[in-house]
Amino acid sequence: MQLVELVAHLDELLEVARYRDYSPNGLQVEGRPEVQRVLCGITASQQLLDLAIAGAYDAVLVHHGYFWRGEDGRVTGIRKRRLAALLKHDINLIAYHLPLDAHPTLGNNAQLGVLAGWSGEGRFGEQDLGWIGRPSNVEPAGLVARALAARLGREPLLVGDADRMVRRVAWCTGGAQGYFEQAIAAGADLYVSGEISEQTVHLARESGVPFVAAGHHATERYGIRAVAAYLERTFGLAAEFVDLDNPV
Repeated sequence: MQLVELVAHLDELLEVARYRDYSPNGLQVEGRPEVQRVLCGITASQQLLDLAIAGAYDAVLVHHGYFWRGEDGRVTGIRKRRLAALLKHDINLIAYHLPLDAHPTLGNNAQLGVLAGWSGEGRFGEQDLGWIGRPSNVEPAGLVARALAARLGREPLLVGDADRMVRRVAWCTGGAQGYFEQAIAAGADLYVSGEISEQTVHLARESGVPFVAAGHHATERYGIRAVAAYLERTFGLAAEFVDLDNPV
């Protein structure tokens, strides 16, 4: 498959033009023009690049790529080594950030909802990134957190009222603790995200709405994995997802 066709298809599928993002979406580093093998991961770390080189992949497809807003733009140190590895081996780097969070079926939030058994009924937050809906069973927040731990393979942090009955659950993967107040305003009995900040604890205690920090990496494994499966199913590409351990 031609690189330009693959990127154009993903750009349209993930509706890149809809989102104001913190890094460029789509092709970030250009490599060879023909793509047959794609290595998919969450973050374009050196470890992932080394696996792509060793496996002779044509492209690396990730959720967290490069060139973030506000970063030092100089090509030195770790940035130099990563870019040099891609360019030397003619490997494409393709990244989708907010568009991959938000996609209604392949996105991180959609996939986390499927994994957890939550039915999405609405959106909230900046650019409608947050999801709100109903759990499969009405039960205390502590039991919801326990079930989530089993599904994610990671113990989440629950702050606030563990006994509050959860009839409406709101969630947004990754570092979306800043949407907590908007989740409360939307009527959530529980809010789940990947990360937590110091002030989040006080908001959970004072609002009565518990907060679950389930892990940035742990909550964002599923969108890129779904895209890998989509590429195999739709185009017959050899698209492999690799989950590199990250405790955060």
